[in-house]
Amino acid sequence: MEPLYLTIIVIVTTIVLIILTYPKNSSSNHTNLPPGSFGWPILGETLEFLFGKPDKFVEKRMKKYSSHVFKTRILGENVAVFCGPIGNKFIFSNEQKLVTAWRPYSLQKLMRSYQQSDQTSPTPTPTLKPTQNETTVIRTPGFFKPEALARFLGVMDMTTKQQLKTHWEGKSKVQVYPLSKIFTLALASRFFLGIEDYDCVTKLVQEFDDVSLGLHCIPLNFPGTIFNRASKGAAAIRKQIISIIKEKKAAALLSGKPGRDILSYMIASTDSSGKFMPETELADKVMGLLTAGYSTVASALTFVMKFVGERPDIYNKILAEQMEIANSKKPDDTLNWDDIQKMKYSWNVACEAMRFFPPLQGTFREAITDISFEGYTIPKGWKIYWTVSSTNKNPEYFPNPEKFDPTRYEEGSAQVPFTYVPFGGGPRLCPGKEYARLAILTFLHNVVMKFKWEIMLLNEKMIGDMIPTPAQGLPVLLKPH
Repeated sequence: MEPLYLTIIVIVTTIVLIILTYPKNSSSNHTNLPPGSFGWPILGETLEFLFGKPDKFVEKRMKKYSSHVFKTRILGENVAVFCGPIGNKFIFSNEQKLVTAWRPYSLQKLMRSYQQSDQTSPTPTPTLKPTQNETTVIRTPGFFKPEALARFLGVMDMTTKQQLKTHWEGKSKVQVYPLSKIFTLALASRFFLGIEDYDCVTKLVQEFDDVSLGLHCIPLNFPGTIFNRASKGAAAIRKQIISIIKEKKAAALLSGKPGRDILSYMIASTDSSGKFMPETELADKVMGLLTAGYSTVASALTFVMKFVGERPDIYNKILAEQMEIANSKKPDDTLNWDDIQKMKYSWNVACEAMRFFPPLQGTFREAITDISFEGYTIPKGWKIYWTVSSTNKNPEYFPNPEKFDPTRYEEGSAQVPFTYVPFGGGPRLCPGKEYARLAILTFLHNVVMKFKWEIMLLNEKMIGDMIPTPAQGLPVLLKPH
């Protein structure tokens, strides 16, 4: 009876929680809402969105209701889903004019410093608007600018070589996705935290996986639930990061100067009143950066490896491009900025892989005023879901869309604006876009110079909700040169 009792508790709590966080914005005064369905009472269409894959959820409703916008109710909110190049352009052009960032309640609870709510209320309203401090600390220092990334490129190259030596060399077969996660987490630890002994972070891969999965879920904190595992994972990561923060502070005090990494910058930064950021808030923001620079890059890398492994012709072209770069360098030279710019075909392959499997399916916004779009009204306070993949398989924009064709991105190729947007666009264009490009190309350079590989499961099932992943981790047979 105990499992049944627990199930009943979970169901009842779910309903109560959704009722408490049920959107207070009313649409009763708006008769010209977009087409669509709010789904079941209270639950809306949340379950299908979370467990039926967001891209399929959107594709189905685009065909049924509208290729530009439709309404639904997910995660306890009235939501307008914007689709296609028209929807992409509208979102990118109206950031902080008509729409602003919004994060689901589960994300706010896991990344606690991102949560803004009325503390007098027993149930925080699940809304978020970015603070000025968040924008200042994370976006303005210039760590993601090309000149800063160029200085980090040598470290990125050496870290890649070390990871391949540790986890790939001497193996006849490997699982690409788990090793990609270790690699990208090691890289993110060097870049964001400035630590060389990144094992203290990479040992938390499972915890980062749990947090990534829990960012968009029903926030039920019971043993066995997604959110419960994510909460435990976040606590473990936060504890480790706070330990690193203390070490950084002690080192800075001893040397008399801060480090040159992002975490050190954040530690030394003060607000307008001269106050330093609390360690718990620092840990939350750093956890957000690590999570963003970890799972999405690992997913992109994995699918690049998948498609290159399936196509010997593409592998040979990449190898030729990378051999030309390697032959122009001395044996101990690391990659530099000019080398990356020569990897045009390799990057085209990566772009096509991200068209098939975008590293992130979409993000949320909130309407800060009544919005008129395509003849419909989206009321103030409604949430907006912007989806990356609504154009990717449309033959109107990508002829023969099921064909893997890197030539789509060659210089001079005609491409309809706002149809290929894996990194978003406008003011909220992903600040880590260039970092991701360097990570993918540095890894690709090193792995093709050492191995050819064969995909073991050609029809491996793809799983995941907001971030796609191969169900078996993409096992490959390695053939060293």
